[in-house]
Amino acid sequence: MNKDSHRDLFSRNIDEESFPENKECKRSVKKNDVVDLDDNEFLLEEYESEEEGGIGSLNSKRKGNKFTVNSSSEEEEDEFEEEEEVKLKVYFCSRTHSQLSQFVKELRKTIFANEMNVVSLGSRKNFCINEEVLRLGNSTQINERCLELQKSKKKEISKMKNLGAEGKVRRTKASSGCPMLRKHKLQKQFRDEISHQGVLDIEDLVQLGRNIGTCPYYGSRSMITSADLVVLPYQSLLSKASREALGLNLKDSIVIIDEAHNLADSLISMYDAKITLSQLENVHSHIEKYFGRFRSLLGPGNRRYIQTLLVLTRAFLRILLNDKDGNRLNTCPDAEKGVRENKTFDSSMAINDFLFSLNIDNINLIKLLQYIKESNIMHKVSGYGDKMTTMQKGSAVKENGESCDHGSILSGFQALANMLLSLTNNDGDGRIIISRKRPSSSGQGAYLKYVMLTGEKIFSEIVHEAHAVILAGGTLQPIEETRERLFPWLPSDHLHFFSCSHIVPPESILPLAVSHGPSGRSFDFSYGSRSSSTMMEELGLLLCNLATVIPEGIVVFFSSFEYEGQVYDAWKTSGILERILKKKHIFREPRKNTEIEVILKKYKEAIDNPAPKSGAILLAVVGGKISEGINFSDGMGRCIVMVGLPYPSPSDIELLERVKHIESLGDTSSTEIPKLSISEEEYYGGDVQSGFSILRSCRRRGKEYYENLCMKAVNQSIGRAIRHVNDYAAILLVDIRYASDSSKRSFSHPSSKLPQWIKESLVSATNNYGEVHKLLHQFFRFNKNRNCN
Repeated sequence: MNKDSHRDLFSRNIDEESFPENKECKRSVKKNDVVDLDDNEFLLEEYESEEEGGIGSLNSKRKGNKFTVNSSSEEEEDEFEEEEEVKLKVYFCSRTHSQLSQFVKELRKTIFANEMNVVSLGSRKNFCINEEVLRLGNSTQINERCLELQKSKKKEISKMKNLGAEGKVRRTKASSGCPMLRKHKLQKQFRDEISHQGVLDIEDLVQLGRNIGTCPYYGSRSMITSADLVVLPYQSLLSKASREALGLNLKDSIVIIDEAHNLADSLISMYDAKITLSQLENVHSHIEKYFGRFRSLLGPGNRRYIQTLLVLTRAFLRILLNDKDGNRLNTCPDAEKGVRENKTFDSSMAINDFLFSLNIDNINLIKLLQYIKESNIMHKVSGYGDKMTTMQKGSAVKENGESCDHGSILSGFQALANMLLSLTNNDGDGRIIISRKRPSSSGQGAYLKYVMLTGEKIFSEIVHEAHAVILAGGTLQPIEETRERLFPWLPSDHLHFFSCSHIVPPESILPLAVSHGPSGRSFDFSYGSRSSSTMMEELGLLLCNLATVIPEGIVVFFSSFEYEGQVYDAWKTSGILERILKKKHIFREPRKNTEIEVILKKYKEAIDNPAPKSGAILLAVVGGKISEGINFSDGMGRCIVMVGLPYPSPSDIELLERVKHIESLGDTSSTEIPKLSISEEEYYGGDVQSGFSILRSCRRRGKEYYENLCMKAVNQSIGRAIRHVNDYAAILLVDIRYASDSSKRSFSHPSSKLPQWIKESLVSATNNYGEVHKLLHQFFRFNKNRNCN
């Protein structure tokens, strides 16, 4: 869709009577109850839309400026007095909160800590000290509640001043609805303390905010202009909306992106959009009820836009229910029953095909999104819905007793707005995923998702604005894929590479490719073989042996939580688990990130105080929290065991869309790009063999991307150990495919993509496991004696 199009938003006639009341759900209130309510606070202001080429306005006066959708990631302008902007600024960003904390900790050890003004930024969830807001738990709800607290108070006491002929508007200082922002003197005290104490990480800033009694989130934001170094997470820097909301000026600055091995995928994933079937039901139901209550009081502009929202939500519901005629669609339907009655499958479509198939290509989404932003309809509808729910002392209930509400209406409305915004992208920038899966204990049901595929234009905004961009990481190679996906237009003389050898001496690392187990069986953890009882039993016997020869901590990485659970249960049944527990404690990585700290603490305690056992084993998952952001130095990681090659599942339709897109890069002169789609809408049942067929049809780029995903994950996991110059550890790559003689093609050989410092020392063990045991015994005895001396 052309974003500059000025087509009429309502080129199709919409029948107001086409939105009947839902007969299956009880109305939230009776008619006579509605009349008694004081609902004026939920009534939208009059909104007018110019018929030709204009932008909507409130009260015929307010004009929209640069278009963005008001989301929880976007902020209101700060109310603090502006300080002089530091001209040369360094922005350092990394993926996780723990990685940023590690950087700050290392920075304190340098002379730069006393020579620069440093500020750390983070999310509201990490910074908030308002216990009432924190209890919400969910990041989206915390963001929304924070903004609501400020907006509600500012409506009562904030004044606007016109500054000069240019008509710029600036708020006067006004108290906030949040108690942590009511005293501006405390915010100034917070900034003064930061300047006095020096480099602080997020935990330090939160504690400082608690001690003073003021908000550390807005306090740290107010320090951006005067900072020489800004430490912040990926989202805050790489997302354009977040940069604008925070007021980050990258012009002539230096941008350092740490952990950049998956930068391309991390970048484009920020521009994905997703809305679930339950969210669509919830939003559609609330809009319909709101419209039924206020229809006679709304002006023509509001009525037409609300009707259009109902048309869109109805169309999205129909495609998820595979219900072209709308026969199954109700305000609060048993939607998943409709899904079950049809064949469950995923499909993908281009944006234009999606819009045409739903007959919504004639709706001007730009003007609709402008309306959503300016009219504040999200908060009006959700506020009215919350009030109705409160008055009923519960949600609207169906005859079978199930609730019609599924989560927050506000987050659902935001998901809808994000999905509509994604539909304004260029047709080739991404794909629409239509999933009609049944809900399960391990995942959700049906959903629509926009998957961004190209990050070139997004990243170019950062490159062109900044003076220099530095991509840093220990597993950046191969860099060619990143170059092709993010900056193929960059001249070769503008791109510089620098790498250095590992600081750890060769005698401190023992990388072993273990192809056979203690019983002589070969290790084959490929998809078709890994679930056999003999394979899992052989792996358990290996761990039993390792527990006797390796001191302190062993971290074992599996390809997924599902496979880790399968292996653990098999060990428990066979009695192998009991044998291992006689020698070492066993801990398992939890699925919930909030529980990881507890497990790591117990794991460390078992290593520091092992008696009567000899340490502990931690079962972890590649791609999980432990594999990416946790360091296992010294006894925490004397051995890393990588079980198999963690190739991502080829049953993932999003992965296959990325593979197909990457396969086509650089082939503008070629007409022989593999035809991987069945038609303009590609149906995909999610079976692994179909995915493998697509991968085999790739010539180079797509296949290499798939392999790189695996090996970068391996390199990240094994990099958790050996964290300083005096550290030492063994690295065991357990699979016959790691062995040097298991493949004749160097291109796809796993060892060819290991870090250089691993490849230089890699030993491919023979069929005799006794050699592995002997090498490990010698290695740990040597390093123990060396450290004692």
